[in-house]
Amino acid sequence: MRIISGINKGMKLYAPDGMAVRPTSDKIKEAIFNMIGIIEEDSIVLDLFAGSGSVGIEFLARGASQVYFVDLSRKSLSYVKKNLELCKFTDRAKVIMNDYEKAIVNLSNENVKFDYIFADPPYALNCSSNIALRVFEHGLLKSDGLLIIESDESEKVIDNIDTNVIKYKEKIYGRTRISIFKYTEEH
Repeated sequence: MRIISGINKGMKLYAPDGMAVRPTSDKIKEAIFNMIGIIEEDSIVLDLFAGSGSVGIEFLARGASQVYFVDLSRKSLSYVKKNLELCKFTDRAKVIMNDYEKAIVNLSNENVKFDYIFADPPYALNCSSNIALRVFEHGLLKSDGLLIIESDESEKVIDNIDTNVIKYKEKIYGRTRISIFKYTEEH
């Protein structure tokens, strides 16, 4: 697992052993960033189910100004912190220990809005549709913001979430489905 582009390109990141955490592979990470394109320098990002933090760190390496890393596992967050220190990104990161539903509510109550939200829940939770519903219900995306969900290819994310949400792109890579939704205030 490494940074694939931008600052610190090629740097290897720490990842926990075993399958309790399933880091997004470099191939999938590269596919995601090819799908979403250039990251604006003032972008604010939410990395739900952060794991080792590799996707959020990739956003930082590509120019995002700030990333919020959320995970319920203390061990995972220790890897996020280690990787942020390794890459010298700690000043551009907020690390939050919480479950995704509470984190969404808390961030909404703080009126934080994101340009990108990336969610890679454990496939067994089968919660991609719930994540999408909660994100849009609580208004966490800025206009033209993207919600990116990595899930098992067999898990369908609902299409009719909100009239201001369009399914932007979706691709399947082996066992992995990448679903990207775009929020727009123009509908």
